[in-house]
Amino acid sequence: MKYVRFAVTKEVMYGVLEGDTLTQLDGDFLQGTSAKLDTTFNLNEVKLLPPVVPGQMVAIGLNYALHAEESGMPIPDEPMMFMVSPTAIIGHEDKVTLPNLEHRIDYEAELAVVIGKEAKNVSRDEALSYVFGYTCNNDISDRHLQKKDGQFTRAKSFPTFKPLGPVIETELDPNQVDIKLSINGEVRQHSNTNDLIHKIEDLIVKVTEVMILNPGDVIITGTPSGVGPLKPGDHIEIEIEGIGRLKNQVID
Repeated sequence: MKYVRFAVTKEVMYGVLEGDTLTQLDGDFLQGTSAKLDTTFNLNEVKLLPPVVPGQMVAIGLNYALHAEESGMPIPDEPMMFMVSPTAIIGHEDKVTLPNLEHRIDYEAELAVVIGKEAKNVSRDEALSYVFGYTCNNDISDRHLQKKDGQFTRAKSFPTFKPLGPVIETELDPNQVDIKLSINGEVRQHSNTNDLIHKIEDLIVKVTEVMILNPGDVIITGTPSGVGPLKPGDHIEIEIEGIGRLKNQVID
């Protein structure tokens, strides 16, 4: 099922998307008690918002085998984990702003995991039961600052650097989906999550060894090979099988 968070005349609502029809829910789907109302909207009548507003956004670096190869870096024994600011999140068709045009700033298509219930010290067998669903993410990264700092938080946390959406899909095999990114209609990244070094279950295990995850928190799971720079005017489209397409335009 595809869940959305959307706005109509600035009022924030929650809903279920079926085709091009949105059925409003009586509350936040993450609360587990929301029900369908009689109110429906056509998709072109609403503004899609980021599907969640996470308290924590946990990122995983270097998690596709071919991306590790193109980066010339060894495959990590454990997930390379770091935090990025949730204030960087924007939604479908929102604008990406590049604050430092003299820096190389790259796109990174990623599968995002949305947590559905409090999780700490989760076992691998139960890991996916803590997931509410999955969405698309663009982990935009300032490579100049990433290299300068020797860590990733500043380089990846500028406002608009984390497009997220457009929907949360609850019925998905996260370790076996096609993932693709296009710039101005040209495919730049095309892979499958079967190339993940650390599978989704293992990421949840490792993250919850360290911290408590709450409903709505997000884990972004790494990017495939083919990363490259953005420039003002670029139109970005990320498509993940079973979820849909996340579209954004770059401005300076």
